[in-house]
Amino acid sequence: MKAQIKPRINLEGRTALQEVIPLETPFVLFVDPSSGCNLQCAFCPTGDRALIKDTGRYQGAMSFDVYRKIIDGLADFPEKIKVLRLYKDGEPLMNKRLADMVGYAKQSGHVPYIDTTTNGVLLDPDRIGPVVEAGLDRVNISVNGMTREQYKNFTKYDFDFARFVDNVKWLYAHKGECEIVIKIPGELITEAQRQEFFDTFGDYCDRIFIENFAPCWPQFDVETRLGVTFTAGIYQQPIGRTDTCPYIFYAMSINADGLASACFLDWGRKLKVGDVREHSLREIWNSDEFNALRMLHLKGERKRHPVCSQCGQLSHCLPDNIDAYAADLVPKLAARMAKVS
Repeated sequence: MKAQIKPRINLEGRTALQEVIPLETPFVLFVDPSSGCNLQCAFCPTGDRALIKDTGRYQGAMSFDVYRKIIDGLADFPEKIKVLRLYKDGEPLMNKRLADMVGYAKQSGHVPYIDTTTNGVLLDPDRIGPVVEAGLDRVNISVNGMTREQYKNFTKYDFDFARFVDNVKWLYAHKGECEIVIKIPGELITEAQRQEFFDTFGDYCDRIFIENFAPCWPQFDVETRLGVTFTAGIYQQPIGRTDTCPYIFYAMSINADGLASACFLDWGRKLKVGDVREHSLREIWNSDEFNALRMLHLKGERKRHPVCSQCGQLSHCLPDNIDAYAADLVPKLAARMAKVS
């Protein structure tokens, strides 16, 4: 097998956040090319069409004008971001201008690295080929079963699995410098299919891994919906506890309609901190709303927050941990808030 058995998260060479936050420039910017999805997976809020309709959130592709404003706005920060993540709630390849989005970001001079995540339904040469050619650095491919029947059961979609495998092979042969990462939730497949997963994809990607499901979505009970109990983290690590969310100190998210969320897990739009159609990225990053949320976490009050208190990302998904440094970071954040106010 050519691929490394390695999770999609990069654990090597991570910055010690306590030494650099509060940051003037975010490390990671999530931008959602499309808030809609062609699958209805049980573990994901976007897959519950009625639930999403009740939130009133925008369902569709991000306009290129909004996207252009986002990328141009990166020039306001004193440094470059580290990563542009072109995914959040939906399926990125449903935005037919995804290749243009990658190309525009690369040509801007503000974005050194771009990745995306796809369910693979639209992973045909005509759609993914131009995206790779535009300069995509990594694509994470989510496999949701090893047979057509498993896909129907889990995603409510009649998936041509054999064609999907052929498309993955084509992508690997034409990937250039783009890294191909393939992962599957272990709960979806049988014990025998675990080896079949490696045999099927192991020679056609750079990194491969069998993950666990995790209750990462706030206010969305994955365990009840799937009828399982999680006994390990998403990357098979022990379940831990983190009181201070590190993500809100180094990342922010822009939804498909331009609304800014403090967290990439904000599927219900309850952590809004601005709107790129009205404010600059830098204004949003330093906004009172964003800083108030950060301060709440640093003061150990996450459990009082109606959304953050229910987040399983911090216990099951192997984040950085700044709990031991939270008290020391309070005056640093207060000083930054005074400076930008």
